[in-house]
Amino acid sequence: MSRPPLPPFTEETAKQKVRMAEDGWNSRDPEKVSLAYTPDSKWRNRAEIFQGRENIVSFLTRKWQKEIEYRLIKELWAFHENRIAVRFAYEYSDDSGNWFRAYGNENWEFDEDGLMRHRVASINDKPITNAERLFHWPLGRRPDDHSGLSELGL
Repeated sequence: MSRPPLPPFTEETAKQKVRMAEDGWNSRDPEKVSLAYTPDSKWRNRAEIFQGRENIVSFLTRKWQKEIEYRLIKELWAFHENRIAVRFAYEYSDDSGNWFRAYGNENWEFDEDGLMRHRVASINDKPITNAERLFHWPLGRRPDDHSGLSELGL
């Protein structure tokens, strides 16, 4: 299975890959998202370390059950050949109605078919008030005319 754009990345194709990842995660569909990764993809997400699509699906299912009203923005930070670094922020509420904004960085490594074989994520959560929320689009894909991280000052 091939998942264009393929490495080696240019600035344009790296940005496409980042937006595709953002769109996938904003779908909040664990099965769909898992298909962007190799069957044996290795992940570090916060303190969790695991491998394989089955574990990716389990992780994302747990994540989106806990992180309600999840909305994500990713931005290209750097790229080289088959690697991309991104920074991101996402907002979510918990089951008590408390709001948070998570800030983080990810390092991605892709195979020759454009599937991510390694993902390392470092993430920090900050409690926010409803009035401090910045991500107000309907659940799903961020509209093309919605500001990105840089424009929002994040």
